[in-house]
Amino acid sequence: MKALSLKQPWAELIVQGKKIIETRKWKTNFRGGFYIHSSKSYDKDYCEELGIKNLNTGVIIGKAELIDVKEYKNEDEFKKDFDKHFAKKFVKYGFLLKNIKRIKPIPYKGQLNFFEVKL
Repeated sequence: MKALSLKQPWAELIVQGKKIIETRKWKTNFRGGFYIHSSKSYDKDYCEELGIKNLNTGVIIGKAELIDVKEYKNEDEFKKDFDKHFAKKFVKYGFLLKNIKRIKPIPYKGQLNFFEVKL
């Protein structure tokens, strides 16, 4: 199964079901289920701003399904979806997620882009 590595607090926001669009500078043809991997690096300031503490890093923490990729034409369109992606900086693509589930953390080394995980 594939996985996608995200910094905290974004990985946590996904498994909480609050973040249903993952923003990226690149698009993908991939559709289907994948693991949510929490990278070892995190955004300390944004974690504090959201009041999220004691986050798992360097582990797989959930599963989701990528159902489509949305292309943002401009910043206004991007800002309208803020409550679905929580991103402050404009990026062109949004991965639309559903069937999000938290799983027991599994230590795993992350990689860039979608990567294969063998558990």
